[in-house]
Amino acid sequence: MRDIHLSDISRHRSAIMGIAMICIILFHVGVPRQDAFYGVCRMGNIGVDIFLFLSGIGLWYSWTREPSGTQPFLRRWLSFYWRRLRRVYPAWLLVASAFYIPRFMAHDSHSPAEWADLIGDVLVNWDFWLNDELTFWYIPATMMLYIFAPPYMALIRRLPAYRWLVVAAFMWCIIMQYVTPIHNAVGHIEIFWSRVPIFFLGINIAAGVKADTTLHRHTLWLVILLFGMSLAACVWLEQMRHGRFPLFVERMLYIPLAVSFILLLAQALSRTPRWFNKAMIWVGGISLETYLLHIEFVMRDIKTLHLGYWPTALLTIAVTLPVAWLLHKAIDKVQGIAGRKA
Repeated sequence: MRDIHLSDISRHRSAIMGIAMICIILFHVGVPRQDAFYGVCRMGNIGVDIFLFLSGIGLWYSWTREPSGTQPFLRRWLSFYWRRLRRVYPAWLLVASAFYIPRFMAHDSHSPAEWADLIGDVLVNWDFWLNDELTFWYIPATMMLYIFAPPYMALIRRLPAYRWLVVAAFMWCIIMQYVTPIHNAVGHIEIFWSRVPIFFLGINIAAGVKADTTLHRHTLWLVILLFGMSLAACVWLEQMRHGRFPLFVERMLYIPLAVSFILLLAQALSRTPRWFNKAMIWVGGISLETYLLHIEFVMRDIKTLHLGYWPTALLTIAVTLPVAWLLHKAIDKVQGIAGRKA
């Protein structure tokens, strides 16, 4: 047993993202509610929390790479956001068009309101914000968080005590659920609000990761305790009480579960075979495209074969990853050509 180096999170970031993507696919395959594996299967949902936590760390690295004050904040913010948008938006625009346009064309009527709805869904998935339509919801949610990340990072660099604002995010989740007027107004996007705390927590912890803060090796037992308690509680809630409690309650448990899982993965990946790490790094590198493609363009058809859970999951992974890689490479090539012409 060795000391826990927080820098291992950054060192193994891509591999952890790959594992998180596999967890998300396993979650989306789904099993019947009465199945004994149901509660465990539902835990794949923490892949989203892992991505958001790691995204917060990555944004801090990017933001602090330049000394503060080297250019006006607005110009720096726009440049920062453009880089994020350039990475995410081409894949989003292509896949969203391939999904929403055929569905739109299948309708007999095409009123101005329906055209506006199509354009809004393709550009920003606005039916998620308006009606909690969950197709591809993670992408617009992440881009929204990216908007607020630079002001927050600038604030905590100047005034570190404002890292405690993450507590306000926890409070907001409770307010959103139980204060009726607020719940009626914005409670339909609970899946977004309950993920806000872990994103900003990732930003808060990033300075310690970058500075290679070291935790004494005996801290590992605390990490294992937090992981075991939160995992057991979440599995029990899903297996025994799914649908009978507000989901944000469990998603608060996802926070210690995801963070402790990341710390354990960072420890484990320092010892796993190189081939495994390289495979997970590869999956992590195409996680955006994999997320966009795996449900609507691969898994939906495979499920009609009724192969069972593991054959469906493995076949979905086997089909999605090569297609996602091809999409990733194609977008990179087009962007490279466009960059050279510019």
